[in-house]
Amino acid sequence: MILFYLVSLLTITFSLLVIFTKNPIYSVLYLIATFFTFTIHYVLLNAQFLAVVNFIVYMGAIMVLFLFVLMLMNLNKETEPMKSTLIKIIAVIAGGSLLVTLIGSFKQLDALGISTINKPEIGLVENLGKVLFSDFLLPFEVSSILLLSAMVGAVLLAKKDKTDNG
Repeated sequence: MILFYLVSLLTITFSLLVIFTKNPIYSVLYLIATFFTFTIHYVLLNAQFLAVVNFIVYMGAIMVLFLFVLMLMNLNKETEPMKSTLIKIIAVIAGGSLLVTLIGSFKQLDALGISTINKPEIGLVENLGKVLFSDFLLPFEVSSILLLSAMVGAVLLAKKDKTDNG
């Protein structure tokens, strides 16, 4: 229980550092640390598959890609545009809406009494595979076809034309 609260405190701290850090490189590094604490939460909740996917996909691929892109963009204060007051007001309204949504969803979870501690089999890869390949077989296969067509489309868009006009 103490480990859960410690990891939760680290998650909140790193999340706030992502938001309030001025340097985008440090912000991405704090975001990677936040995703690592999410991985620890998944392990504590007995969701090993989500922990591994979060660790490999989000931390290992996407966030490192963001880091490289930000380093290649060479951002500095001179190139950053000034944000207008209207954009700041819209951002505050959007953040407040997100906060209200999160509070409402947490209250709904408390009202339903959903708890994973009483069900230790939730989150295991074996159970996920059984449900995925029985109840959700058609959506799983349709999504695989969609990803395959997106991959073929990306290859065709990136392919250079080798035709000669003369």
